Amino acid sequence: MSELHYQPLSTVCKALKSGALKSVDVTQHIIDRILRLEPHLKSYALLLVESAMAQAELADADHAAGKPLGALHGVPIAIKDLLYTQGVVTASGTQVMANFVPTYDATVVAKLRDAGAVIIGKTQLTEGAFGVHHPSIDPPKNPWNRDHWPGVSSSGSAVAVAAGLAYAALGTDTGGSIRFPSASCGLVGIKPTYGRVSRHGAFALAHSMDHIGPMTRTVEDAARILSVIAGQDSHDSSSLDAAVPNYSYPVTRDMQGVRIGVDWHYVSAGVDTELVSLIRQACDSYAQAGATIKEITLPQEYKILVQQWGVTCGYECAQAHARYYPAQASLYGPVLSSLIELGLATSPTQYAALEKVRGVFRLKLDVLMNDVDLLISPCMTSVAPTVEEMSRTASSDDGRAEFITFTAPFDYSGHPTITLPAGLNSAGLPLSYQLVGRHLEEALLIRAGYTHEQVLGEMVHPALPCEGD
Repeated sequence: MSELHYQPLSTVCKALKSGALKSVDVTQHIIDRILRLEPHLKSYALLLVESAMAQAELADADHAAGKPLGALHGVPIAIKDLLYTQGVVTASGTQVMANFVPTYDATVVAKLRDAGAVIIGKTQLTEGAFGVHHPSIDPPKNPWNRDHWPGVSSSGSAVAVAAGLAYAALGTDTGGSIRFPSASCGLVGIKPTYGRVSRHGAFALAHSMDHIGPMTRTVEDAARILSVIAGQDSHDSSSLDAAVPNYSYPVTRDMQGVRIGVDWHYVSAGVDTELVSLIRQACDSYAQAGATIKEITLPQEYKILVQQWGVTCGYECAQAHARYYPAQASLYGPVLSSLIELGLATSPTQYAALEKVRGVFRLKLDVLMNDVDLLISPCMTSVAPTVEEMSRTASSDDGRAEFITFTAPFDYSGHPTITLPAGLNSAGLPLSYQLVGRHLEEALLIRAGYTHEQVLGEMVHPALPCEGD
């Protein structure tokens, strides 16, 4: 199988189940690739060589014994290093948790294991999953162009998958951290409905907005993983008690009868023209596949939520770090410290006022989506900016507010999204857009994603200059 590391997860899994491949060989191939390229890409916080090989050997033994095989049988998958792994350090991108070893697996990690996945390693993230990495950490590098931003806190997950250092990874999204890295690195990313996937065993950034979801190279791969990790969990009070469909096999893969809403002012104001053109092209493609494109106006409360996202995030982040901050404040980087200080300075009254705005926005959005099935928008205001540009944005409240215009509102509302890669621009950087669905209607997002892939054609992968190093 040529370029084994870039084969879709689903293809590799089928080959493993048929006996055409062995998990120990696939896992060793990925480990060897990581050891060769990771010094250049910095995507992993921790590589789990011994345990991964042990899991691969067990997968092969189960196959040989004729045991039932899971949906992710024998496939190496990476997990973001804020997801608890029993007996393994989970640092959450911080120094203050550098020696924290959980005594149990996060629910999503346990579900991956139960489905037969090989946990290959834990991916690097920004400090506490907020805006920038701790000063002691060398951040992940975008495999398409190392001078450009790889996305925010789930960037390690995105870089690992895009560079063929894992077949998929789990990320988290509080203000855009599945969507930004997926868009910047040319991946499919699903931010599920809030509560669709358990947060138990995930160190929080902001508990009421944190989402866990898959980051992959194909829609089918994302659907397969979502089918595994979704579902009600008694350990998570926000978890939704709703049946989990087999997302991998939608009844139809066309767009007949689907209504897609687009707010042209929302998707174009302050947005690079190449992304606005991409949205128009996507709308045309969906219309040709049978969809109806409807002009809509997004509830305007989104503007308040975008501007005040840091208040909600800071208030809840301060709660998550209460055991460490301010007692060990010296171990924190300046950006996360500033967020926590903002949270500590926020009164319960201020927080509650924003919660009221959130409720109004969510209600109005639900009403709007009685008339349309999906919304379409960019993920970002531009293709992946340079690392230098983002370093300036990280210290600018106005810049950050503008940048999360297309992401934060749907973290507040909890609506599911899918990020879809759409080829490269003239500079060789990934293009991307997102679709937003109704609560618990991830299946329709996936159906639209399949339609998108039929138009897009063959996947493209980064030409890594370090592969020859």
